[in-house]
Amino acid sequence: MADAVLIAAQAGRALAEAARRAGLRPYVADLFGDADTLAAAEAYRPLPGRFGTAPAVDATVAALDHLAGAAGRPIGLILGSGFEDAPDLIGRLAARHRLIGASAETVSTLKAPLAFAALCTRLGVPHPAVATDPPPDPRAWLLKRAGGSGGNHIRAATRSPAPQGHYFQQRVPGRPHALNFLADGRTIRILAVTEQWCSPSPIRPFRYAGALARGAGEAPALPVALVDAIAAGTERIVAATGLRGLASADLLVEGSAWWLTEINPRPGATLDILDRRGVPLLRAHIAASLGTMPDPGPHPADAAAAQICYADRELAPVPDLEWPDCVRDRPCPGSVVRRDAPLCTVLAEGADRAEVLALLETHTARLRAVCAAKKTHPEEALS
Repeated sequence: MADAVLIAAQAGRALAEAARRAGLRPYVADLFGDADTLAAAEAYRPLPGRFGTAPAVDATVAALDHLAGAAGRPIGLILGSGFEDAPDLIGRLAARHRLIGASAETVSTLKAPLAFAALCTRLGVPHPAVATDPPPDPRAWLLKRAGGSGGNHIRAATRSPAPQGHYFQQRVPGRPHALNFLADGRTIRILAVTEQWCSPSPIRPFRYAGALARGAGEAPALPVALVDAIAAGTERIVAATGLRGLASADLLVEGSAWWLTEINPRPGATLDILDRRGVPLLRAHIAASLGTMPDPGPHPADAAAAQICYADRELAPVPDLEWPDCVRDRPCPGSVVRRDAPLCTVLAEGADRAEVLALLETHTARLRAVCAAKKTHPEEALS
């Protein structure tokens, strides 16, 4: 029988499907309980809470204890998004289950804004300035929540003091990219450089929308010399913090200049588009977490992208839809999708970047048509 693995995340579907591709049996706890998550999971437990907020500690511990009992002897616990601002919870979970991925100490170091900025300075890694006091010119600064993910927590700075758990980060120019990599605590292996974009809303101007990985035959997203410099800086951070497993480095790039804005010490939102190699990425994640750097195989020939569709009004209840094949994170019929919450994810794969971006538009239009056919008009709720 295939090995069982515990998974906890805000949205666990991508990890659950990646586990199946890796020949594992996923036991999943997340916030949403989407239909395709339930289909992929061997067993499932819901987590209370709201997307973008810290997980409920006792409920998370109880859910994973229950799943571990159902799994028998799982090989370990893989954490997705939502735990970056909860290193104490990570430590508590690691005391109960074998943790596969970044340790609580590593996450704490990487997600403490002042400590991380100081580490970058010491290691010679370009990083925007950070502060806890209100900046003299707020137009040049952003307000962020420590440990936040998905961009929902980022706002324009004001002269007001930062709320508890928040900090200021200086604005820098550039387009968003990410270096996606495997780490073994000492070195890294690059998986891809992905392009990223936002889906702004009036109160969430930097909300994450999607990412694209170019195919092997295309011109690279960034010049090779620039990627080498980014990789070298990232590797210095990995060696200093002992980071292991799948991770990504968020960047802003302007010409030959670049700034590292944060490290995401976990499998991220690009898992769907990166897990197309000879070695399943969750198997590679496990190997790297145990200190053995795997060779995941050659870069995929085709380009791929994933984009989140957000609801701009509440859908209650979600109708019973025939979701197109390109749609993932499908909410169960009768469930509720709150305004500004993720509705679903749209995937596209094609020969090159241009084809993939065109397919994303086509797929989203098809999704709107399916929704309209139900006469629920949630096409207005897609961004």
